[in-house]
This record gives sequence, C-alpha cells and structure tokens, in this order.
Amino acid sequence: MSKIEQVIKEGKASIIDVRTHAEYMGGHVAGSKNIPLQELSERINEVKNLKNIILCCASGNRSGQAERFLKQNGIECENGGSWMDINFLTQ
Repeated sequence: MSKIEQVIKEGKASIIDVRTHAEYMGGHVAGSKNIPLQELSERINEVKNLKNIILCCASGNRSGQAERFLKQNGIECENGGSWMDINFLTQ
C-alpha cells in the first residue's frame, strides 16, 4: 500500500483539489478542499497548517505543478493524480 493510500484509508489525508471551481462543482472527493492552482500562491497560508496533504486534479498535471510549488515553499505534500483515483481510495 502506498503512502497516499495509507493516509486516505486511515482518514488522515488533507485532500486539496486544484481544479477550477466549476470543475470541482461538477464532482469531487467528499471532504476535499478546492484551492484552484491559480489561487494557490495567494492561499498558501491556508495550506501551511494542514497535515498529510494529497493534491489532485483532473489528470495529475496541475496537481504535479501544485506539488512542485508547495515543496519549493517547504510544504510536505504528495501528488495523488486524478481526483477520481483518490475518490476510489476513499470508498
């Protein structure tokens, strides 16, 4: 079991969906937080206090960009890829 799977199964993950608000409203992981990629730099203080951060988007591309940005700012996080894959793990 991967680290991502483990923290999700234990209910300890802070899931951040970096898709646009409209995409998020079309479907998302229950309990996830929507912080669109383009807003991440101005909302970084919201993220700093979270633990076990798992990032997701539609395909894993934007969440990969978000992961690089957050790690450059000293925030531990993991790219979980597609929100649908993360959603599957929460079942």
